[in-house]
Amino acid sequence: MKDNVAEEHLYLDFSHQYRDSIFPLHTSISLFLLSYCDCKLFKIFLVPTGEDADDQLVTKNFLGDLEVHLISRHQLPVVVQSCCLPAAVVKDGKFCRAGLSVVLRHIIQKTYEADPSKKDVLELLGFKKTCLKACAEVSQWTRLCEISIPQAVEGFLAASPEHCQTIPPDILQLERKLGEPVRVHNDDKIRRQKLQQQKAGAKAAVPSLGKEAATEEGKTVERHELPSLELSIAFSKLLVQEVSDAVNREAPHIRRTKTSDLPLLDHVFAEGIYFTLADVVLLPCIHQFLVSSKNQDKNLVNLPLICSWYQRVQEVPGVKKAAGKCNMELLQLPELTSAPEEQLQEFSSVSDELEEENEDSHFIGGPRPTMTKLMENGVEAKFSPHPCPSCTLDWTGLPSAVSPGEGKMSKDRALRKQQQLNNLVTAVTKLAKPGDVIVDFCSGGGHVGIVLAHMMPSCQVVLIENKELSLVRAKERSDELGLNNIWFIQANLDYFNGTFNIGVALHACGVATDMVIEHCIKARAAFVISPCCYGFIQNTVKFKYPRSCQFKEILSYKEHMILCRFADQTAVQLPPERRLIGKQCMGLVDLDRAWATEEHSYSVQVISMEPESCSPKNNMLVGIPT
Repeated sequence: MKDNVAEEHLYLDFSHQYRDSIFPLHTSISLFLLSYCDCKLFKIFLVPTGEDADDQLVTKNFLGDLEVHLISRHQLPVVVQSCCLPAAVVKDGKFCRAGLSVVLRHIIQKTYEADPSKKDVLELLGFKKTCLKACAEVSQWTRLCEISIPQAVEGFLAASPEHCQTIPPDILQLERKLGEPVRVHNDDKIRRQKLQQQKAGAKAAVPSLGKEAATEEGKTVERHELPSLELSIAFSKLLVQEVSDAVNREAPHIRRTKTSDLPLLDHVFAEGIYFTLADVVLLPCIHQFLVSSKNQDKNLVNLPLICSWYQRVQEVPGVKKAAGKCNMELLQLPELTSAPEEQLQEFSSVSDELEEENEDSHFIGGPRPTMTKLMENGVEAKFSPHPCPSCTLDWTGLPSAVSPGEGKMSKDRALRKQQQLNNLVTAVTKLAKPGDVIVDFCSGGGHVGIVLAHMMPSCQVVLIENKELSLVRAKERSDELGLNNIWFIQANLDYFNGTFNIGVALHACGVATDMVIEHCIKARAAFVISPCCYGFIQNTVKFKYPRSCQFKEILSYKEHMILCRFADQTAVQLPPERRLIGKQCMGLVDLDRAWATEEHSYSVQVISMEPESCSPKNNMLVGIPT
């Protein structure tokens, strides 16, 4: 155990207690993970949503070693007041991590950093450490685990008995997901092992799970022979054991079998074969749902996969112990074989609207018919004159840590980055006044935000970025410069709810540009945004395309997607004519965004950055509330 790991403060919402959980469920999930990891590296604060919380009532429900304090919302560090909870803050109060997935991943990484022997904790992050890393706006799986399931269960528990007769659609969605074939790294090898097992008629028993699984409070846990290679592999990994050589060796006829003829893999845990952070997030939610359903005498036969998963998670070493610390009395459910045929049909009818909508976006065709259709309706790409095409920053007179060239960039790329910053920083400085709060969304390594903080010491600059390593590098540069007017928030955009005066983003990818614009509209803030990755634009839960009323009257979703795909055809190695069409498509997509924003009482200009060679994605949207 390392002794030099700095203590951090962890802030969790507290609305009420119900049975054996603290609500909202995001708080119960966070406390469960802390118990599972046996993590004592955080000073934990509950932040009541009301003023009538009883300190004794709350803390007496935490057994063992989790010390919890209550703090009012106005006592939160200023940077935390701009974020949705949960949030974790380092000692100097400048670096905040906010949002469930970001905070949970941080707890895992910090636990392993303090004690590298806890490799099982690090394994919760899954293959390439990407479990629940993608933000909920672009990842349907993250959204289901992080937002939809907790909200669905909270709504189910809050509803009167007559209003919660049906299973919430998001629970049915999870049941359907657990029934889908598993795709994992190296699954071809595992599928061949499964085929060999099937042909041999072998049954792989779950390995012994150690003392905790063998006995629970002195009671023997019944063992079952399970005909599943997936279970054998899953629990072997949990116990750092190897699957037997007999399973690993493949017969010649197995090696010759086509991949398309191999059996599919079944779910053992939420994301597939291995126990991950997704299971930790789902367990407190599904537990509360099952307890409530049992108390209302609801028949769970329609959820056989969820019930099997719930029982299986309890066999993971450490889960029952962590549940005990959190006062979660896990249920023992009867084994359910399968759902009725009509219920299976209901599962298949729980359609994923986004998948259906986005299926139509896979198409073959050029942009000319769509552009012609717009022209016939009087719509063409419009670029406003650049307000200061010759404005440049005195890079030679700035400290070296301000320049993007301090990073791992080539000289050519650093020069282009400086040219991009010339455009954005100049536009922001024309809008800013002393005392303004400027938010650098999707800040990456802080190229924009650090320049702004250095050049405008009377303004407060906030960097928001989902990638931890990028934000850590930005803070190191800031510390080197001794900047005192800058905060760092690692979070998905939806978890930032602070007030500000100007929003800025350099190359906000795909839908992120529209998310930044939405934040600025809510705050009535001006913005300077350079969009990027137009080809990644697609309908999401919150955003539908086209955005503006004018474009909606002319183009279908598919036609708009054609513009987005060809807007990415601006790379320097492409033929000039093709790049010109790409630039026109970029202009049309951003014109749609500009018109949509003007529907909210804004004045928006689409400008080309100078020189245009500074980036293939050289559009800049400048919006001012009117």
